[in-house]
Amino acid sequence: MYASANTPRFPYDRHRGPHPGIIALVYVILFIASLASFAILSHGSGFPMPFGPLAQAQHIYQQFPDAIRVNALLQFGAAIPLGLFTAAVTSRLSFLGVNVTGVSIALFGGIGASLLTIISSLCSWILSQPGIVDNLSVMHAVQLFGFTSGGVAHVVSLGLLMAGISVPGLFGKLIPKWVAWLGLILAAIAELSTLSLIVGQFTYLLPVVRFGSYIWLISTGFTLIKKRRIV
Repeated sequence: MYASANTPRFPYDRHRGPHPGIIALVYVILFIASLASFAILSHGSGFPMPFGPLAQAQHIYQQFPDAIRVNALLQFGAAIPLGLFTAAVTSRLSFLGVNVTGVSIALFGGIGASLLTIISSLCSWILSQPGIVDNLSVMHAVQLFGFTSGGVAHVVSLGLLMAGISVPGLFGKLIPKWVAWLGLILAAIAELSTLSLIVGQFTYLLPVVRFGSYIWLISTGFTLIKKRRIV
């Protein structure tokens, strides 16, 4: 008797698509490279923040426009693999038969986080253009928009991605428990960071989630199962 064309060769059917672990690594490398490149090209100057002295920020934008542009380029590039990671992991969960709202929440959060990174990087690029920072009011407005897009809005969206994957990953034993719990803890901190819009001290939560998410993204990408049992 001959097997049909649809008969699986193995007891598991394997999900096909780009490897989310490798995509996560590319995202992390590009984002870290954006920070390192600015530090190198600006000779160690701190990135101009919207809550510091405006004259100091203006001086950095005027003195190191190339550093700002390279930083913007690399962060723009990092947004793409973040979106691809989101597509890869949500597609895999659907393939594995995970038919819960969390998958859609993760897709919404991940795509949102990617788009907000793009917006933030474009704000930096705008600020690197000649004449833009000559007007302090315009400079500060673009700074604030870029900071909130790439800061609290990005982090909150990233929290939705981590929660949407970690909950079914935990209950379905699709990823290791420590990875799932890390994602849930970071997601809770991410949503709490929303308060940074009215209480400045909560902005310290943003880097905790951003850099903690690197561990979660890479770990999830390499440990999320990709085979389902044929019953």
